[in-house]
Amino acid sequence: MIPAQTLGALAGIHERLIQLVETLPARDVNRRFHPRLPAAGWLLGRAVYLETHLLRGHLFDDHDLSDRVRHFFAHDVVPDDALFAQLPPQDHLLNWALEIFDHHMTLLANPRFLPEHPLLEGGWLPAWLVQRHALIYEALLAVTQARTLHGEHDDHAVTQPLRAHRPAADSQRVDQGHYRIGAREGVITDCEQPVQVVELHAFRIQKRPVSNAEFLAFIKAGGYENTDWWDAAGQDWLARHERTAPWHWRRDAQGLWYGVGIKGPADLTPDEPVTGINVHEARAFAAWASAQIEELEGAVLQHEYQWETAARLGLLEDTGRAREWCANPFEAYDAYQAPEDPELATPGLDAGWNVQRGASLHSQPAVRRASFRIGVPADTETGFAGLRLVLPPGPAFWEY
Repeated sequence: MIPAQTLGALAGIHERLIQLVETLPARDVNRRFHPRLPAAGWLLGRAVYLETHLLRGHLFDDHDLSDRVRHFFAHDVVPDDALFAQLPPQDHLLNWALEIFDHHMTLLANPRFLPEHPLLEGGWLPAWLVQRHALIYEALLAVTQARTLHGEHDDHAVTQPLRAHRPAADSQRVDQGHYRIGAREGVITDCEQPVQVVELHAFRIQKRPVSNAEFLAFIKAGGYENTDWWDAAGQDWLARHERTAPWHWRRDAQGLWYGVGIKGPADLTPDEPVTGINVHEARAFAAWASAQIEELEGAVLQHEYQWETAARLGLLEDTGRAREWCANPFEAYDAYQAPEDPELATPGLDAGWNVQRGASLHSQPAVRRASFRIGVPADTETGFAGLRLVLPPGPAFWEY
């Protein structure tokens, strides 16, 4: 029997996916609003395909429906404008998704309909789908924000101006030692396994992610103009983009910064974690802070092992307000075993992407855990991600 909590979570994420696509104008459902984001209609179709392929295909050996749309939504399909033009209109897409989701919920809620299958033990597959759909939901929200950014917002007037603030060195120390990374129990993704024991040198890590006000200090110091802070990949990206601030930041008529969110323009909150940046911007900020702020000398972008260790020790604050870029590439752990079905594999593993840890304001409870990790292309700015710095360890308390 599938746990009622799992069924409720799956029904809830179904509803969120449907509602997001339902609220868009029909003309925008199959339209791309950012090079790094597919169309909203494709994302919904991807969720339906994935669920159909895994539930009907694995449990009932029924591949008819998923095979018919595989060329649109499978894991190895590269979504582009030509493909989006072939997608059904909004009403057809929504009716198709609703019918399939409802049918799947009926099957899962009635044990007599379900076969004995390893993927159903403990409600594993439905709970795994909740997590994968949660990531699609965040991508849909990013599409919604990108669509909002396409509108005109020149009439917004900032009422609470954002003031630059010197980046804080408020940090927690982690001593040298061996630490557990990854997970072995519960409904976890392939890239969290197997559990690793890693040796870390002592370090300090910022309690909180870098804030809007702190990132504004980088901007005001000429951070986007001074290429000294940018590595080779960052300089290449900077040369190809006219960027002077995070993706969704704009200036009003008085030259004051504000943000354009999912629901439209709003003043930027000073102590909220900065988001809308890619890993190149995160690294440039770290290089600037290290060179220009004495108490942050030696600061670098965090490694994911440092983040997970500090999170498990309860040393971090605001881990659920922004995803956080990490310095290291998104690679499989030692002794990793890929799932037999590639649809169960985490996208981007060993593809040269960068790791993001933590969760954003839009992340569902199912993906809020210390071991959860995703991979994201380095130039992606649409994933509600910011950064946190790691510092040299300094003396331990007993050395003072």
